[in-house]
Amino acid sequence: MNFEFNWNNIRFVPILHGRVEFAMEVRKQFEAFEPDCVAVEYPPTLKEKILEGVKRLPYLSVVHYYEEESGGFVYLLIEPTDGQIEAIRLAISKGIPIYFVDRDTEEYPSHMTLMPDPYAIRKIGYEKYCSAYLKFSKREVPSDLDILREKTMAFNLSKLSSKAKRVMFVGGLYHVLRIMEALDRPQVQVIGKSKRDGVKLAHLHADSSREVLSEMPYLASLYEEIRDAGGDLDLDRLTVQGEVIQKARDQHWKNSREEITASQFRVLNKFARNYAILTGRLVPNFYQLIVASRGAVDDNFAYEVWAIGSEYKWQIESPGMPVLRLTGEDLYLDEKRIRFHRRLKRMRRRLVSVPMRKRGSKGERSKWREDFFGLSICSYPPEDVVIEGYGRYLQKKAMEIKTEDQSSVEPFISSMLDGIDIRQTIREWGSGKIYVKEERPVKGKVGSVVVIFDPDLPTNDGEESYPWCVTWLGEHEQESDMAFYSTPAGEVMEGPGISKCYYGGFMLTYPPLRVYDIWKDPYFDVARNKPERLLFAAID
Repeated sequence: MNFEFNWNNIRFVPILHGRVEFAMEVRKQFEAFEPDCVAVEYPPTLKEKILEGVKRLPYLSVVHYYEEESGGFVYLLIEPTDGQIEAIRLAISKGIPIYFVDRDTEEYPSHMTLMPDPYAIRKIGYEKYCSAYLKFSKREVPSDLDILREKTMAFNLSKLSSKAKRVMFVGGLYHVLRIMEALDRPQVQVIGKSKRDGVKLAHLHADSSREVLSEMPYLASLYEEIRDAGGDLDLDRLTVQGEVIQKARDQHWKNSREEITASQFRVLNKFARNYAILTGRLVPNFYQLIVASRGAVDDNFAYEVWAIGSEYKWQIESPGMPVLRLTGEDLYLDEKRIRFHRRLKRMRRRLVSVPMRKRGSKGERSKWREDFFGLSICSYPPEDVVIEGYGRYLQKKAMEIKTEDQSSVEPFISSMLDGIDIRQTIREWGSGKIYVKEERPVKGKVGSVVVIFDPDLPTNDGEESYPWCVTWLGEHEQESDMAFYSTPAGEVMEGPGISKCYYGGFMLTYPPLRVYDIWKDPYFDVARNKPERLLFAAID
């Protein structure tokens, strides 16, 4: 252990509050140092409720009280990834004394001091990380309240040093250097509040745990799970984020039937990395990971990342105590908001309602029309085969056109490239030159197909030629999902139970069972007309 973090028989373990790398380091230091007692950077006025909350873990608790001077509530989270909480839990498990050595200070401002990314500990080690920051922190000027707190902690640690053989102190990295310097001088007890009324303990609501925890809730949950199982607590937050992305990918396929491609993964990782670097981090935080997921894929996938990453495993409906809802605002967090514009796709039956237009007529067709009733309809199989074949033909034709656009023709000089271009050679026969072509393969493939026969823009009277707008799902694996606008069913009859409709336009997309009703989906309300709506849906 670096001598800079020891003072006589006191082992200093500086931490960043709430960060899992420091909680893991506290465990290592505890096992190596084997202290007789543990001191933490909490005031003794909160000791009873904090210990009660720690003993409730893995269930999350909030210690809260009202400050009369400031006129507001103070909230203190009891979460497993905090180094002080880990030190208290270890001391309780070993049955050694726990001392709260901080000063109860009202109206203490929230610090926004920029700290190095704690992930650096995995690369350079805990000692180098802390030493580098402590050298930098010598230039910082503490506030008056910080000085009072640090003098209080130094006084209490000095007393502990004379009573115990090995004292382990876990406190904020911001304060450690000045506390150690104060220990080298004679100590005087600082006047402060010795008792506080109205301190209460509450269970943190499940919705709040998704928002206010210091670490990504999935990471905190995993830490607690491994700790409870007695496993090796060596969590790499980058690896854990990869697990979240992988689980979100599986969930996205299950809910949306959309596969995340390798190129999207590359874009996501690059986006998240660059975003992290721009904010002075080595690894993206949870918010940056969600934004990168939305930018590289879509809102649906970003929502899956949020839902999995923000889930804390240990929650109960009846905790036997008051339940508290907190937001980032309540804790003065540097919060950022993100809204998901999800496209909720529901598996629907292919049968859809039919708007009937009954017109009086004679003969057999009149009888067919009268019998053509009910609340559901399906497509005519022979027509399905024709439409699917036409869609495949258009996909093939589109690839041929794109391939031709990528090709180039030039006079033969030294290489035959991809062969002689007969057409161009004949055109230029008089020049005596032979022309060769070079074909550059088109990457990717054709996805959805949109065909517009008539834009069907409404007249001044609002009349439309193709008013029937329908979305229906493929009945089997060989059929595409389809959306179209056409003449109404039941208007032209071809046989018993068979009505002919004329398309104004349609969209085909494969594989089936993925499309929500595009005509009712507000996500496409930006479209100015029916062809644009089909095009937006196809791109989506």
